[in-house]
Amino acid sequence: MTSTLNQQIQRFYDASSGLWEQIWGEHMHHGYYGADGRQQKDRRQAQIDLIEELLQWAQIDRPEQGLPKQILDVGCGIGGSSLYLAEKFNANVTGITLSPVQAGRATDRARNAGMSGNAGTGAIAQFQVADALNMPFADQSFDFIWSLESGEHMPDKAKFMQECYRVLKPGGTFLMVTWCHRPIDREPLTADEQKHLADIYRVYCLPYVLSLPEYESIAHTLNFQQIRTADWSPAVAPFWDVVIDSAFNFEAIVGLLTSGWTTIQAALSLGLMQRGYQSGLVRFGLLSATRQ
Repeated sequence: MTSTLNQQIQRFYDASSGLWEQIWGEHMHHGYYGADGRQQKDRRQAQIDLIEELLQWAQIDRPEQGLPKQILDVGCGIGGSSLYLAEKFNANVTGITLSPVQAGRATDRARNAGMSGNAGTGAIAQFQVADALNMPFADQSFDFIWSLESGEHMPDKAKFMQECYRVLKPGGTFLMVTWCHRPIDREPLTADEQKHLADIYRVYCLPYVLSLPEYESIAHTLNFQQIRTADWSPAVAPFWDVVIDSAFNFEAIVGLLTSGWTTIQAALSLGLMQRGYQSGLVRFGLLSATRQ
């Protein structure tokens, strides 16, 4: 299953990343529209704001705690977050993805930004194709692990978090931001909710998602420390309204027609996520933790 799923994810992002960059730019993640989701702002600024808000929430941007120098970006896309973090912290950032197209494009962007390591700059971003369940890094290699909207793709959530724990240095911070479903401690998912999620899984190449309390439980099991969680669903839900509005202009439609059926299907199914947020089924979960 894992091999087949990885191939599906690879093909999905190989096919769609170019169009996303053309229409939306370098950041392949939600935007932040204020805690209540009511702030009006440029869509790309909203994506930058999400990065900054996450860093502040996870207390990464506090100089007195020591700024990160070795950063891992799990599910790096075309390098949007990686390049941003490298420049912000003057750090060495390694990004991994299952998509050779994404890794290649991210590498080109790092080179064009003078961050490939050949320009004498302290900020370096490098990229490779790798499986997050079996990362090709030594134990305790990174002092900050950034996972922004990649956890939902992981076929074994506990194994993924265990790998992140393994490569995290003592004192380092793990920040995972991922799609979740609503908590189920009081009421199990209904048949309609399960079908809704199954449709999202099929369209976006996801094996399954968990609730945020379930992720927190896994973090405790793995001996993470200083575990914190938050649900930012209201803050990011307007993102899907904006995506839908932008998906059907002339430029996007032409791009869709040349990107293949999986990309077209994803575009036609954007309402699944929009309605999921509206009903409270889909949640945007944050988890930060440290390793002692």
